[in-house]
This record gives sequence, structure tokens and C-alpha cells, in this order.
Amino acid sequence: MVQKYQSPVRVYKHPFELIMAAYERRFPTCPLIPMFVDSDTVNEFKSEDGAIHVIERRCKLDIDAPRLLKKIAGVDYVYFVQKNSLNSRERTLHIEAHNETFSNRVIINEHCCYTVHPENEDWTCFEQSASLDIKSFFGFESTVEKIAMKQYTSNIKKGKEIIEYYLRQLEEEGITFVPRWTPPSLAASSETSASCRKQAASLAVVVPDAAQKEGLSSEALSNPSGVPEPVVGTPDDKLDADYIKRYLGDLTPLQESCLIRLRQWLQETHKGKIPKDEHILRFLRARDFNIDKAREVMCQSLTWRKQHQVDYILDTWNPPQVLQDYYAGGWHHHDKDGRPLYVLRLGQMDTKGLVRALGEEALLRYVLSINEEGLRRCEENTKVFGRPISSWTCLVDLEGLNMRHLWRPGVKALLRIIEVVEANYPETLGRLLILRAPRVFPVLWTLVSPFIDDNTRRKFLIYAGNDYQGPGGLLDYIDKEIIPDFLGGECMCEVPEGGLVPKSLYRTAEELENEDLKLWTETIYQSASVFKGAPHEILIQIVDASSVITWDFDVCKGDIVFNIYHSKRSPQLPKKDSLGAHSITSPGGNNVQLIDRVWQLGRDYSMVESPLICKEGESVQVKPCRSL
Repeated sequence: MVQKYQSPVRVYKHPFELIMAAYERRFPTCPLIPMFVDSDTVNEFKSEDGAIHVIERRCKLDIDAPRLLKKIAGVDYVYFVQKNSLNSRERTLHIEAHNETFSNRVIINEHCCYTVHPENEDWTCFEQSASLDIKSFFGFESTVEKIAMKQYTSNIKKGKEIIEYYLRQLEEEGITFVPRWTPPSLAASSETSASCRKQAASLAVVVPDAAQKEGLSSEALSNPSGVPEPVVGTPDDKLDADYIKRYLGDLTPLQESCLIRLRQWLQETHKGKIPKDEHILRFLRARDFNIDKAREVMCQSLTWRKQHQVDYILDTWNPPQVLQDYYAGGWHHHDKDGRPLYVLRLGQMDTKGLVRALGEEALLRYVLSINEEGLRRCEENTKVFGRPISSWTCLVDLEGLNMRHLWRPGVKALLRIIEVVEANYPETLGRLLILRAPRVFPVLWTLVSPFIDDNTRRKFLIYAGNDYQGPGGLLDYIDKEIIPDFLGGECMCEVPEGGLVPKSLYRTAEELENEDLKLWTETIYQSASVFKGAPHEILIQIVDASSVITWDFDVCKGDIVFNIYHSKRSPQLPKKDSLGAHSITSPGGNNVQLIDRVWQLGRDYSMVESPLICKEGESVQVKPCRSL
């Protein structure tokens, strides 16, 4: 299996030429990289005007591998060939490297690029990508792969440190400015201006004695307003390393790579709206950063969100008054880690009454709106606290929980809610505090726990009676000032107290079924199964010659071919499926076929556009097609 790595964009707040001066100091050897023993120049080329400089080096590496493995391989050192192509005119450096040793058994390719920041010409961007393909290695393929990835990731971490080390070295030597390349014909006329720029740049890094006495740094002098510099975007909406650390947290190089690669795939395949970076990261964390598994569940979730218009639930759906009055839950400040805090007084809630009055689907939709609100609050708290906050804390008070809460339809609704939330909101629960658990709680836990993910279960903290008031209790996670009054705190909690739902609000099973159907069919999207030889066809009747056809669909599983045909004859509507009438699933599932089998392409109907092959996981929104 080919291992791949893609770095985020790392930004150096220094001009390209100064970064190049620092970079060249890494050769012929670098003391900060012990494994980099030596390097020899193999080929070198310089253009007449000095703008292009291509240099090829043979690098000698001492890989940290077991001595036995080195003996079996018959080598003490590993050699790589590195080709650097510097274009001073365009201000770019492209670095390509590949292994020379064992190239018939192991294929390692790396590409790095230094470019000028698109929005600040005095900053420099750096990107790095690599691939590792081990075909065979004396039966030690897995071991070699682990060693290679370990060595590579450790060097990635050092990359920025090395450049900054040599930048400091240059500054100590008094070099704070390197002039840009100019054509030879202009070199003479630009010497004076370059000298002035050098002098100005040198003065810019000098801190006056008076300022030093007042404790002002050079950074403070360059930014007297004290306002932090904004995070500047990077080309093609690429992720910046500083942005990742600020808004997503500390990730390992391989975790960063997984995030970037999955994000790139979504940008390529989902031409419409893609999830936010925080949400992509949640799916990766839930699948231990396995890209294939995370991609599969995320695509299913994106299709689900689109089909049920979950993105618009906070703006378009208003909870029924019964929920507002009797659902004993609500948001209440935040915990000590800055996570939004949701309080649920489950013991005071009439779950049977809510299900009888509203139905399972209305409760599910309300829980979805709570989760959507939680995502929004996480984003707000990330900005307020200045650190990544991607999950919330839930406090569940079970005071009053009894056998009434174990009513079978109510438990069934709870399990359904857990299933949907687990599938579509992974890693959003940071901590669950269960307080005042009564004796009946183990029964409920036995029913519910098998449906909860192992990672989620590890976030549960359960307290019986008043144990939450002692050491290791509530005060360890929530500030004393915001502990709700019903738990002995001093903070008034505006969460509804719940209570019994009046039976006059109960509805019949038929009414609830119709309401449930209405809730989840309020969408323009439909589902269909497509099999080989059993296509799904949709009839669009053209009544206006100037009409335009548009389409929007997601491919959940497998690859499909999308076609548009035109016919002046109207096909007959399909007959009712006799197999389905007897509860037997037909080969085509819920698909519909309209084109008569005796029709011939080119005679009875024509192809409007070339077939479009759509891959698994793609979201297809194609530009409009004018009707014939």
C-alpha cells in the first residue's frame, strides 16, 4: 500500500530571498539533522542572467534502523538524490527528491516548494508532499514502513525549526536583508536603491535603548496598536499551519496530512458546499485518522444532511410549543475547558408524554437542532477563548428517574436518536456528567450502552446520590459560580423544569404517523437504488422551449453513469411493481424505469450530452442544460 503525506501551508514571515539564504546553509550537512551525514553536488546549472539555478545533490543518510536489518540489507547508509530548481525571477524553489538506495524495492518520492505568499510579497510559503511504496524488502516490509514514517515525521517537525535557526544565525551576522534578483541590465541602476532598502531594513530590526528600558520589544514597536495580526489566507484555499494550530489544535504531521488529503478530495468531488474543517477533523478522529473509513461515513452523513436539509434546521424549523414547555434541557454557560455546557434534567422529563404528543421524529429533529446549536457555540467559544473548542459538555440530572422512563416506545426513540447522532455528529461530546443516578439507572444503561461508541463511553462520568459534591465531582469540571441552583449551586438555570405533559395534548398513532411522514418528506431530494441493467429514470416534460434543466445528486455507494435523453414521444408510466405488492424486493429496489425496452437510441430517442461517470462519494451539481 502506498503511504502518502501532504503538509499544510507553512508561512514564514520573511522575504523569499532571506529564506533562500537560510535554506542554503543546510548544505553540505546540517548539525540539526543528525541522520543527514553529507551531500555532494552532482550537477549544477546557472542561466546567463542568473535567474535560474538548478543544482542536483547526492545526499548520504544514516537511518536509525536496527543493526540486524542493516546487516540483512547490506548497507550502512542510504543515498537520496535531491534536485533543487530555483527561479529567482518568479521567486520559487522546487525541490524534488527520490531514493537511490534500494530503488527497485522501495520507491520514495518527495516534492517541496517555496513560493511567495499571494497576499504579502514579504512572506514565504512552504508546502511538502511525499509518497512511500514498499514493494518488497526481505520480508521486513512492515518494519521498514514504520521506520521510514517515523524518520520522516520527525524530520518534518524539525523543518521549520531549522529554517528559523539559520535565520537567527543570519541576523547575528548582521544579515537581515537580501536583495531581489534583477536583470543584469538593471543591476547597476538598482544598486543605489538596494543599498537604501538594506539600510532601512537593518534599521527596522534595531530596538532603541529607550524602548528597551521601557520593556518594549521589536515586535511591539512594529505593531504599536497592540492588535494581533490577522490570519492571512493561503492560495487555493489551502490550510495554513498556523490556522490549524489556532482553530483545530495540535495535530501530528500525519494527522495534518490526513485532514488536508480528505479536504482536498471533498473539494474535488463535492462541487457544492463541503463541511467545515472542524467537522472533517471530527470524522477523522472518530475513525482513528483512517482516511478511507472517515471518507465513507462522512459521505453518508453529507448525503443525509442534504436530503433532510439539516444545514437549515436552525433557520427554518421552530420547535413545537410542547417541546419548549416540557423538554427539560437547555444551554447553560460553559465548563472549565471552555466547552459549551448543555443541561438535561432527564429525571424531570415526561418522555412518554412527549413521545405520545409529538412522535419520535419531532423529538429527533429537536435533538438535531440542539446538536447544530452546539456546533455553532463551539465556533463562538473558539473565538472567545482563543483556542480550539470542538466539543461540548453535557450534564444529565437523573433525579426523579423511574420505571416510567423505561416505557418501551420511549426507549426505542432514545436508541434511534443515539444511532443518528453517533453517525452524524462524531466526537462532538467532550464529556458527559451523569448526576444523581438512581437504582433504576443500571437497567437503562444496560439497554442503551451497546449502542454507544467505545470512545464516547469513555467520556461518561457517573455519580450516584450526592457523590458529585465530593472530591473528583462537579467542581473539577464546572466553576462554582455557574453550578445550577437545583444542584445546590447559586446560579439560576433557565432550563425548563419539565413535568407531565397533559393527556389532552396526546395524539393518535395515525396523526403521529402522518406528522412523522411530513417532517422527513419536506425535501426536494429523493433516494433510489441503481443496479446494472436496472437504471433509475426520471421524466421531465418540457412545456417551455426556453426552459433549463438542472440536476443535483450524491453517489452514496459504487460508481454510476448519468445520461440525459430526449424524445418527442412520451414514455408510458411504469406499472405498479407486482413483486413489491407481495412484499418481495425487486432487483432494482425503488428505482423507476421509463424507456421502453423496444425503443432504439437514435430512432425513438436521442442522447443530449455525453455520459457523465460519477464516482463513489461524489456530489454532482452540474451546470444547467438548455432544453431542446
